[in-house]
Amino acid sequence: MNATPNDDDLRAEYEVSELQGGVRGKHLQRYRTGTNLALLAPDARAAFPTDEAVNQALRSLMQGTSSGQ
Repeated sequence: MNATPNDDDLRAEYEVSELQGGVRGKHLQRYRTGTNLALLAPDARAAFPTDEAVNQALRSLMQGTSSGQ
């Protein structure tokens, strides 16, 4: 039998016994290691609307603080 776009693999119910053994957050630490996100306040987002704008501002700040020490 060929699958059609309307076929659904999900069952209406799953047996709880079949779902045993899952580990919540199993890959969270590895995910966080490769991800560095920062939530900008609305006024900062308006001043730095792109990722590149944020990176340029942070780089200039890093250069200014490293030369003064």
